[in-house]
Amino acid sequence: MKVRSQLANKVNVITLGCSKNIVDSEVLMGQLQANNFQVTHEAEQNDANIVIINTCGFIDNAKQESIDTILRYADEKEAGRLDKLYVTGCLSQRYKDELEVEIPQVDAYFGTLELPQLMKTLEANYMHELVGERLITTPRHYAYFKIAEGCNRPCSFCAIPLMRGKHVDRPIEDLVKEAKRLASMGTKELILIAQDLTYYGLEAYGERKLADLLRNLSDVNGIDWIRLQYAYPSQFPLDALDVMAERENICKYLDMPLQHISDPMLKSMRRGISKRRTIELVDTIRQRVPGIALRTTLIAGHPGETQQDFEELYDFVEKTKFERLGIFTYSHEENTHSHTLADDVPAEVKQSRADQIMELQQGISMDLNEQKVGNTYKVLFDRKESGYYVGRTEFDSPEVDNEVLVPATPDTYVSLGGFANVKINDVSDFDLYGELVK
Repeated sequence: MKVRSQLANKVNVITLGCSKNIVDSEVLMGQLQANNFQVTHEAEQNDANIVIINTCGFIDNAKQESIDTILRYADEKEAGRLDKLYVTGCLSQRYKDELEVEIPQVDAYFGTLELPQLMKTLEANYMHELVGERLITTPRHYAYFKIAEGCNRPCSFCAIPLMRGKHVDRPIEDLVKEAKRLASMGTKELILIAQDLTYYGLEAYGERKLADLLRNLSDVNGIDWIRLQYAYPSQFPLDALDVMAERENICKYLDMPLQHISDPMLKSMRRGISKRRTIELVDTIRQRVPGIALRTTLIAGHPGETQQDFEELYDFVEKTKFERLGIFTYSHEENTHSHTLADDVPAEVKQSRADQIMELQQGISMDLNEQKVGNTYKVLFDRKESGYYVGRTEFDSPEVDNEVLVPATPDTYVSLGGFANVKINDVSDFDLYGELVK
């Protein structure tokens, strides 16, 4: 029984996974709106007759969340509370054949690059002319900004090339056009993302062009912050550091996943870089962009990781004192090179090693935060929550990094989505507390 048919063309888009998926959903929603669909994103009200789930297939936990979400909406469809259910994204790209057999309630599955086919199934037109146009799902003052798709790196543990394909650059002129459009809509912060930012330019121009792209985006009126996420350490384009240092609206922030530091692990992971060169790169970045906040991501328990390898990683984190750090336990992903190796580190050891690193980082973060007490920082405010105005400095990305909390007292006024200067007067491990400087 179909009970939603009177609400034809109302679509609820569900997004799972990373910021790249968020951008994909926003582009999808822009296409739908241009075709006169009513569109919502992760709506609490269950009144859409069509649901599209944009899935993640990166590691075990993400895959399970995607499957659970599909099953939940499959039940809604079987109960007659939904007309159509479609699945797209990384999980669908990677496991389409299996999913079609296991969850047949889904009307159709689409891969990561099959937006035109999805639109056709919805009896809508895929509009090529909508370059960079999308419905922003984040607060409008910041937007994730995808500069390329896919990845050419050979990392042994990673299934992303299986799901996203080879690296494909977006032209600089298209990106500038999109940045101008976002700025006209009130976006103040662009968060540059790709599977590998530092590869940018090689596919489209035959040479690395990240520095040129940064200059062009920096010139866009209305963009106050440009933030770089997902840089790759091997063959890092050092000229991009000079642009970061000279342009005030490029945040002194770099997200560069290193994954490990011991040479045996880096070789097994096929990272294309050694311990010595990694340490030299980190030193170079900090020298050429003084005051930069470095975020990295690590993996605990990759096949073959010995206690000595782990201790080397621990010592590296302790000495390097990254401003921001996250760590995953290794996930044994089929059709990757690492899957041919024995997954020989027990799950409890993986978790213990990850916990030890995060406990170490907690102390490092506390020490670094304590050094900020008494200093004043420019803060972009994201929201009001639990009696505080909550914002970020240029050294912090949304969702994953430190936040600045200012008490929302009756005599304190903060414009959400706007900037203000804040003097820090107290800190915790991962938060700063302050007051507005008038």
